[in-house]
Amino acid sequence: MDMAMVNLTFELLSQTVLPPTCIVCGDDVRLKGARAIDLCAACNGDLAPNSHACAVCAEPLPPSVPDNSICGVCLQKRPRYHASLCAFRYTYPIDHLVRAFKFHGRLAYGRVLGELLSVALSNAHRDAWPALLIPVPLADARFRERGFNQAIELGRIVAARLRIPLRPDLVLRTRMTREQTGLDSKARRKNLRGAFAVGSPLPAKHVAIIDDVVTTGSTANELARVLRRAGAKRIEVWAVARTPR
Repeated sequence: MDMAMVNLTFELLSQTVLPPTCIVCGDDVRLKGARAIDLCAACNGDLAPNSHACAVCAEPLPPSVPDNSICGVCLQKRPRYHASLCAFRYTYPIDHLVRAFKFHGRLAYGRVLGELLSVALSNAHRDAWPALLIPVPLADARFRERGFNQAIELGRIVAARLRIPLRPDLVLRTRMTREQTGLDSKARRKNLRGAFAVGSPLPAKHVAIIDDVVTTGSTANELARVLRRAGAKRIEVWAVARTPR
């Protein structure tokens, strides 16, 4: 039994035997104002919504900049995707939940993050919904190492809540790349060049890329480049969190 299956089994047993607890502070959510996602009201209040951000890349904007503005970087050179929604800023406790989910296999954290992203999308998305969700693919070696793809796990929850098909089979990771963490924007772009390919005909013109965190946007931009060449006309980026440049 691999580690991901062990974690999932433990979580299912815990939900059956133990009372629901907040995944951040550990308190009984029934006593602290429960949300239906294992996050108490107090810890939910500590989240930092990314509600004032660039309409294209979701870069957090200064308070003095009007809503729905486009940041200076996107004005100088538009990315290949058209719009982004990143639900939160990458600060505590979101950063803690993302790292524990992504690098330590805490799948319960991924479920909460997927629910939070779904709620943010339902509240803020004002355009027509995409016809497909495409999770950022992992290289085979990294998938074997982690036992799961965090973008697919998030995408499953968003797809179920918003009733949009999830297609993790459409885009392939064609080669292993270095971890993006610690690389500057130029190195990230070089690292990802030629890393994706569309493996089968794209059945929709309007799609959304799903990921956990957007840092420089290099991954989303390279994936959007491949999707546009495959026929996509509108590409959105949906992620749990955005790291300020």
